[in-house]
Amino acid sequence: MNKKVRLGIIGCGGIANNKHMPAEKRNPEVEMAAFCDIIEERALKARDDFGTPDCAVYTDYRQLLADDSIDAVLVLTPNNSHCRITVDALDAGKHVLCEKPMAISYAQAKEMIAARDRSGKILTIGYQNRFRADALYMKRLADDGVFGDIYYAEAIAVRRRAVPTWGVFIDCQKQGGGPLIDIGTHALDLTLFMMNNYEPAYCVGSTFHKLNAQRDTGNAWGDWDVEKFTAEDSAFGFVVMKNGATIYLKSSWALNIADPMEAITTICGDRAGGDMLDGLRINTVMSGKQVMIKPDFSGGSVAFFSGAAGGEPEDIECATFINAVKNGGSLYVTAEQAAVVTAILEGIYKSAQTGKPYYFD
Repeated sequence: MNKKVRLGIIGCGGIANNKHMPAEKRNPEVEMAAFCDIIEERALKARDDFGTPDCAVYTDYRQLLADDSIDAVLVLTPNNSHCRITVDALDAGKHVLCEKPMAISYAQAKEMIAARDRSGKILTIGYQNRFRADALYMKRLADDGVFGDIYYAEAIAVRRRAVPTWGVFIDCQKQGGGPLIDIGTHALDLTLFMMNNYEPAYCVGSTFHKLNAQRDTGNAWGDWDVEKFTAEDSAFGFVVMKNGATIYLKSSWALNIADPMEAITTICGDRAGGDMLDGLRINTVMSGKQVMIKPDFSGGSVAFFSGAAGGEPEDIECATFINAVKNGGSLYVTAEQAAVVTAILEGIYKSAQTGKPYYFD
């Protein structure tokens, strides 16, 4: 494929405007050819900001999928519609990058994989934090065996008072949950990726609705609507993998904690450990002494290939997807990996609901 990839954008809200569409516009291999949103004004604005005057605008994604000139789509809609739209897009012969989380249930994630398999098209999920310089380097160390056998990890995504008050973020029905499925998913994805372990045995979880009924909140984006805030304000999980490795997952939008940290991981192996608590730190022993090594990323990083537009995570994510579509390049986030993230999040929610451990087999 020598021509530009003709891309359709389904969902023109915040994540589209702040992450995906700017990155796609910077990629010389992409032409954003169609925009769809249930609110037509959003699609029209997206066309004006990121497309050309002759780009198509839709309020029904099925009309966009009927356009045979569209090669691939980005699914950037509320979580509860990821599965339906992705399956329809794959069945229509489109390659798909779906924003995280993959789905709101493991059953839906499997439906998406089945649609990919029968269509023969590409499916990847928007876990852009894997493309950060610190994450890329930590993964390289893990793959090189620097950490050894990783048997304990922490997946951390805790905000003090930063509840998203726009869109449908706080609507549990449309999003499938709150901070656990919104930002905890990034931390868990990073952790599983570093461990290269996608075989959970069981989990125990707790969710809390302690602060979402409060007013005069000190929230970073203004007070939330207590009537609409139906998702949890914090959630925690303890996951045991089949090989005995354990993961402690912490997530919150609102938590009375001094030091917020988001989309980071700590991993501990039998040879060394690594964390992102103060930049990337490698914790080990050398010549009988405890040593902490802090890699220097000030020199920047080299993108995987041309078209990554300076190496920002969203640019590399975009370039990786487009390279897979055009040239058959490898994906950095596979649907199978993302499906396990969804399965674990679902397990934590179910454990919190029942008060019992959730077993995956």
